Amino acid sequence: MVHFLAHGKNDNVAVAVVDVKSGEACECLNMESGERFTINAGMDIPLGHKIALRDFTPDDTIIKYDNDIGRVVAPIQKGRHVHVQNVKTKRW
Repeated sequence: MVHFLAHGKNDNVAVAVVDVKSGEACECLNMESGERFTINAGMDIPLGHKIALRDFTPDDTIIKYDNDIGRVVAPIQKGRHVHVQNVKTKRW
């Protein structure tokens, strides 16, 4: 069962297609490359929200759909929830 989808081959986050519980070993599919891999959820991640596919530090860039979608403002560990508490737009 696929838990997360990454859309672009350069994406560093993936989107939950089901609700995921902390500690769950999850399958991720990169839709562009066809690559499948397992990632462990470091926290609960709701349907439609993002998971970090690598560790991030402040000022790193989040890539989704092969596009820059924001700037990291707080450290994020691989497998953790990526959302408004740790990513902000670069527009403002």
